[in-house]
Amino acid sequence: MPRHVRGFDTDAAFAHLARCDRRLGTWMRRIGPIGPDPRWRRRFDPVDALARAILFQQLSGKAASTIVGRVEAAIGSTRLHFDTLGRIDDAGLRACGVSGNKTLALRDLALRESRGEIPTLRQMASLDNEAIIEALVPIRGIGRWTVEMMLMFRLGRPDVLPIDDLGVRKGAGMVDKAEQAPTPKALLERGERWGPYRTYASLYLWRIADSASEAVTPTNRSQG
Repeated sequence: MPRHVRGFDTDAAFAHLARCDRRLGTWMRRIGPIGPDPRWRRRFDPVDALARAILFQQLSGKAASTIVGRVEAAIGSTRLHFDTLGRIDDAGLRACGVSGNKTLALRDLALRESRGEIPTLRQMASLDNEAIIEALVPIRGIGRWTVEMMLMFRLGRPDVLPIDDLGVRKGAGMVDKAEQAPTPKALLERGERWGPYRTYASLYLWRIADSASEAVTPTNRSQG
């Protein structure tokens, strides 16, 4: 069974994309090289990362960080797992500011972890992208996009294209000078030429979409 190395050669990715898609290549040269993400080399805990992803959903970074801090204080740990989350009841989570839906999602995550249903970081190294997605999307509150972000920014998988991401779609539309962003299906077809570096293409599409927003009002993109 092949093992998947975390991260990829961004120089090779740049050269490949610039060669196979001249329109995207023009934007890439304008923006400049995007280097490897340092998170590709850092160990991380998938269960803890998923728990934090649940808590951060639909909240500003500051508000979510405050809630996470309260939960950590209540359970006496910075590690969000079935054993530590078991130290607090649902009422306690609500008192920390965790919504009812997120409480149910955390409980489902914890239950699945206790059953051994969540792949470890070591196990993920032997799984392809779709296998990881299939393993994680059954968790309440975890959708395909959330797993794709983990694949891209934490596992450093080189060939992930989040076709439902509005920023990626908007950037693709700008590259092609289209009046509207492509549909997810159209983007999937459009992105076939970017393989095996669709992750790197996505990083540029986000930058391209942000360039239009920044022309109106300054914004910052942060992928955690």
